[in-house]
Amino acid sequence: MKKLAVVLASLTLATSALANNYAIVGGKVHTMGSKGTIEKGTVLIKDGRIESVLANGTAPQGYEVINAAGKVVTPGFIGALTSLGLVEVSSSSGVVDSSIEKTPISNTGAALDVQYAINPDSSLLAITRLEGMTSAATAINSSHYLFGGLGAIISLSGQSPVLKSAAFMTIDVGSEGAENAGGSRAALWVMLDKVLQEAENASSTLSAEKPWYGLNTRSDVDALKRVLKGEVPLFMRADRAADIRQVISFKDRHPNIKVVLVHGVEAWRVADQLAKASIPVVIDPEYNLPGGFDQMGATLSNAARLHDAGVQVAIGMDTHNIRLAAQHAGNAVANGLPHQAGLEALTSIPAGIFGVDNDIGILKPGSFADIVIWSGDPLEVTEAAETVFVGGEPIEMESRQTKLRDRYLSLRKEGNNKPSQYQRSE
Repeated sequence: MKKLAVVLASLTLATSALANNYAIVGGKVHTMGSKGTIEKGTVLIKDGRIESVLANGTAPQGYEVINAAGKVVTPGFIGALTSLGLVEVSSSSGVVDSSIEKTPISNTGAALDVQYAINPDSSLLAITRLEGMTSAATAINSSHYLFGGLGAIISLSGQSPVLKSAAFMTIDVGSEGAENAGGSRAALWVMLDKVLQEAENASSTLSAEKPWYGLNTRSDVDALKRVLKGEVPLFMRADRAADIRQVISFKDRHPNIKVVLVHGVEAWRVADQLAKASIPVVIDPEYNLPGGFDQMGATLSNAARLHDAGVQVAIGMDTHNIRLAAQHAGNAVANGLPHQAGLEALTSIPAGIFGVDNDIGILKPGSFADIVIWSGDPLEVTEAAETVFVGGEPIEMESRQTKLRDRYLSLRKEGNNKPSQYQRSE
């Protein structure tokens, strides 16, 4: 948390000299905090952070007023699991930073760290911002290691993207993970316990002068020690109910590890056990047909059943297309998830999972001013983000997609008879 605070403070200082002060007035404000929902609220933004959230407030002098009457105001949405900043086209023949081959630095994948691979100029960041997403968790989604390495929390501002490095570690304990661990779960779970035991028993500083012949490399051990201490959450991907029961048993064996279940297509079948074990779930709620033998129990009511059992539910899609998350949350609401829980799944719950809930995913004094003004209910597919603040400043509502749209709205200009491919946009 100290590192996150330093990063956010530096971002604020860098922008405060140029930042305007804003007053968003008259909108229905979902604070996602103790103030709940304010029907006609005022949000004051100063120096890149939220100064105050008021009911029926007016804008003080020196604030640029933004009229949000009849609109909805929320914190910027958080993509709970993505590959943003790591991929442009996943099938590119060049380097795709969301996948990785074997490297001498790691034997188990624990030491891999995506913070060094994030591209703040990725065209996908602007595309995602326009849909009301202002930050995201990003991680490697393809490797032949046991672990997928350390993921990061990033801002979608396009500048200074890493808000929190080493924010979580990933592992697949389903069929794909078993395939990478020898082709069977019988090997995967034994290997997982052994590498963690090795990291726990290793001295806090492994001497470079002495040989090391562990299952992990020295760098793997350093990363895993943080997981074992509960400093870094462990995202465990599993869909099959039997695999999820193994995740719950793993949590019983390692109570200090902050376990988060990922994907969880059949999680509803063990919802009560997940709630009892205090294991939050990051799911894509769209699954309603079996995609394989691990997903025979797929249902659109997965999120609702988990919530009803008392499980914290966040929405993440393990993809660069996280911009669709609000639509997916809306579909979950249409299938029984309470509306407020749908908003929480995109804001306060992922922020809490990553330990950044004082800074993002909430509208309260002192939090980072990542704010979205919506035309209406953000979980309705017919509504859209109209104004998006990142770091206290409204962004240009423009992306590669909107530029292409605008370019081809008029294929022929007056006095220009050349085919459209020969015409230059202004």
